[in-house]
Amino acid sequence: MRLLMLGGTEFVGRAVVEAALGRGWDVTVFHRGRHEPPSGARVLLGDRTAPDGLAALAEGEWDVVVDTWSGAPRAVRDAARLLAGRVRHHVYVSSCSVYAWPRAAGFTEEAPVVEGASADAEQTDYARDKRGGELAAVSAFGADRSLLVRSGLILGPYENIGRLPWWLTRMARGGPVLAPGPHGLPIQYVDVRDLAEWILGAAERGTSGAYNVVGPQGISTMGDLLDACVRVTGSVARPRWTDPQVVLDAGIEPWTQLPVWTPPDSELHDAVHCMDVSRAVREGLRCRPVAETVADTWEWLRSVGGLAPQRPDRPASGLDPALEAEVLGL
Repeated sequence: MRLLMLGGTEFVGRAVVEAALGRGWDVTVFHRGRHEPPSGARVLLGDRTAPDGLAALAEGEWDVVVDTWSGAPRAVRDAARLLAGRVRHHVYVSSCSVYAWPRAAGFTEEAPVVEGASADAEQTDYARDKRGGELAAVSAFGADRSLLVRSGLILGPYENIGRLPWWLTRMARGGPVLAPGPHGLPIQYVDVRDLAEWILGAAERGTSGAYNVVGPQGISTMGDLLDACVRVTGSVARPRWTDPQVVLDAGIEPWTQLPVWTPPDSELHDAVHCMDVSRAVREGLRCRPVAETVADTWEWLRSVGGLAPQRPDRPASGLDPALEAEVLGL
């Protein structure tokens, strides 16, 4: 298989490239040159936001192109139009954010999507940008040659959003830790490497249409995740499991200030941790244990000096130590 990866040097794109190389695929990475792609990939340089920025893609044929773009949909549109006659299949890594709010627990791929998105749009907001990217891919490649991967929470090595790296760093610091309860609160996520393997398998089979791709509901819990963080860091951190209402009354923002966590029985929990992924499971989705994801992320984090990269277009995650101490009564 011949893969063209648009991006391919960070997080999801990098995981896809590494997985493809591991399968023995011929891999071409088109990127801006800001980061080194995995060894073994062919490199084409260009900036899709610049005039003539796609010039390096003017020639060449591939079996599949994978695009993870999160900005202006027109960038997905321009690349897809350029490649449609020379690439067999298009995979666009989208997001469950494309679904209209609120999302009922157990929502499937048939749930309504946000309105107002366009393949021709400049950058607006994340949900409409991702939906616009979907529309751009399908417009250029057609429904039968397009795969829309509506991912949920993604964790694992190379994470540049700051969720799991923040928890690992916090546990490594030790001491009492504000752990948002309950301990057994179900969470739903996918290891980036499992996501990558699913994408490649689906691409090989020529799978088309929209798929919710994240681990099954209840794949793990907040307790399992944070306990694993304590174990792998070898710290003397002492998680103090705190009632959700106490956390909310302190003005702490779920998901951002306490990454991954959402209050039980809330719209946010339904939207993030209660997605129906039975379609992706039937299409071969397999997920590794949370302990493996946490351990491998910690090993990677140490390999880069303990400081994870941070995407400039995403807000930093985590709780201010002073606020944490105040809530814990320290």
